[in-house]
Amino acid sequence: MAPIERTYVVSGMTCSHCVLSVEEEVAEVPGVDRVAVDLASGRLTVSGDRFGDDEVRAAVAEAGYELVG
Repeated sequence: MAPIERTYVVSGMTCSHCVLSVEEEVAEVPGVDRVAVDLASGRLTVSGDRFGDDEVRAAVAEAGYELVG
């Protein structure tokens, strides 16, 4: 299966601790290989071979934040 990459927008992040929390939670989602968060834009980029939007949304919520849209 070809790797996929999806970009999301996370609301509520204000500092590097926020970024770390989101990265750590999303990295635990099965099938996720790489996670990158840009604090300034709120963008979360996730790469891997088999993960779903619902799992990413749940991981972001577990970190205390919310996906926009």
